[in-house]
Amino acid sequence: MDPRNEEILERAFFAMLVDGDLDNAVPLAERLVKLDRSHRIARLVLAARAIKKNEYQRARTNLSLSVRGPIGDLTATLIAAWTMLGSGNSKAGVEMIDRLQGPDWYSAFKDLNAGLILDAAGQKKEAGKRLEAAMKFDPASVRAVDAYGRWASRNANAATAIEAYEAFLKVVPRHPLAQAAIADLKAGKSLPVLIKTPQEGAAEVLYGLGAALARQGGEDLALVYLQLALWLYPDHPLAGLTLADLYEQMKQPEKAIEVYLKVPDSSPLKSLTDLIKSDPKDLDAIVALGGIERGRKMFGDCATTYGQAISLVPDPQRNAWTLFYFRGICNERSKQWSAAESDLKKALQLFPDQPHVLNYLGYSWVDQGVNLQEGLDMIRKAVSLRPDDGYIVDSLGWAYYRLGRYEDAVKELERAVELKPQDPVINDHLGDAYWKVGRKLEATFQWTHAKDLKPEPDDLAKITKKLAGGLDAAEAPAPVKEAEPAVKQASEQKGG
Repeated sequence: MDPRNEEILERAFFAMLVDGDLDNAVPLAERLVKLDRSHRIARLVLAARAIKKNEYQRARTNLSLSVRGPIGDLTATLIAAWTMLGSGNSKAGVEMIDRLQGPDWYSAFKDLNAGLILDAAGQKKEAGKRLEAAMKFDPASVRAVDAYGRWASRNANAATAIEAYEAFLKVVPRHPLAQAAIADLKAGKSLPVLIKTPQEGAAEVLYGLGAALARQGGEDLALVYLQLALWLYPDHPLAGLTLADLYEQMKQPEKAIEVYLKVPDSSPLKSLTDLIKSDPKDLDAIVALGGIERGRKMFGDCATTYGQAISLVPDPQRNAWTLFYFRGICNERSKQWSAAESDLKKALQLFPDQPHVLNYLGYSWVDQGVNLQEGLDMIRKAVSLRPDDGYIVDSLGWAYYRLGRYEDAVKELERAVELKPQDPVINDHLGDAYWKVGRKLEATFQWTHAKDLKPEPDDLAKITKKLAGGLDAAEAPAPVKEAEPAVKQASEQKGG
């Protein structure tokens, strides 16, 4: 196959994966492994498909053929161990996990999954030991605590289970899942096994690693893992919310909403409004509601909600910067720039070198043609603090573009695309910059790729126009220049 065609095939494959279109990604995975026998993600997809069909040996074969690394080794071993449960040999599955050597952070995943396999297999005593070890290794892990609490409710007593959940709530206050579990236990109910089947177990592995990757900045692989988890276990209680949070983090609110709406209404995690009504000072619930409203583009509402949260913090310290930052975003998006600028400045006062705040405020100034040099310096500083953050690098490139510095824009936007190749907005931005420097064929390629990555409807309409008639057809914004003194002075007065 022509290398160019192979690249297009791989891009299409990953675009389908991150969009959750697994059924159509499977045939592409089959084509990819013919070109690259050890293609790790293609083999993982084929293994997941085999597990869905109860073809456990086929799943293990695909996992064994994948290229490895620290994440790959752990993923393949844990999922293979779950397939051994499906083959009726849970002991061999746990032995596979125990033989795996790796970094210290492997331990939490190893003990949790070994304990879950043993619990699903009915090996009560050994399951309890491993689940307790997982909980002690990471007392803030809701899955480890929930797995042990459920085991204890059936094999020890309700008091032991409640003790585990209450200890967790001291670390993570008011967590809805833990509160719901305690309510059930106090009502005399025992809690069922957390994971019952190999398919659910493989999903649990992918969820756990996907959530960890998302926290560590590995968004692209996290998207793949979380989408695979939901494909295997659509009702997983946390995978959907973690995926929605990740989309919001990646500035894709429409996709966040789409995922959030799929979370079952019965989930304790969707009862935020009731929680706030019962306790108007529940800061965690208020902040969570603000995040949901922000994801749904209810910007006036989320500004009010974050204001409610801020009122509960009379003496804000450094860790309160996010409240002002998010309220600033909501105010800016609802065209309340004076209030937004004040909030963003307050966030920077609390956390002077916070890269996301530097980026947002700096770019807003550049885009409005005010405080141009200070704004550009802020974005550059944000990039120096987060050089591998594709979204912040994109902001610098797009700021250069808005200033008419197109060669500088191309340089930064090319780097942003390398960091976030699956982001439609960044690919679209690079296409615009290519067009401005006369690289029109490459511009058309980038716009086509951006279109294939399923951008938001408004962006899609603009990209379609550009593909039909070039950049001028899309009414691209003119370069900015420093605002006239009177305008600048008015802006500064509005900013307080």
